[in-house]
Amino acid sequence: MSDSPRGDDCIFCRIVAGDIPSRKVYEDESVYAFQDAHPKAKVHVLVVPRNHYANVAELAKAEPQTLAHIVEVAQSIADEEFNGAYRLIFNSGEDAGQSVFHVHAHVLTGEVLPE
Repeated sequence: MSDSPRGDDCIFCRIVAGDIPSRKVYEDESVYAFQDAHPKAKVHVLVVPRNHYANVAELAKAEPQTLAHIVEVAQSIADEEFNGAYRLIFNSGEDAGQSVFHVHAHVLTGEVLPE
């Protein structure tokens, strides 16, 4: 796992642990999904691995099966919440807009999104 802050220093670790309330959409032994607090689409869900990794590259290297599972969960959310169409976004690095350094996928759907 990453040397990035985790536990009390990582908001997503605290959400996964249940220390910070969230609006849960899905959970299993490897991932936790919850509604984004500041949605950018009608459906805006974050899917995070339970284990802490700073970005998607770290996750892909350490747990490629969990990365694949995040994509499966994103598809399930889109199937349930819309017509199966969705946008999946990983921001990696501060210059790319990542503000929480616990890898997370943004699942956006529910409407046609601008380019």
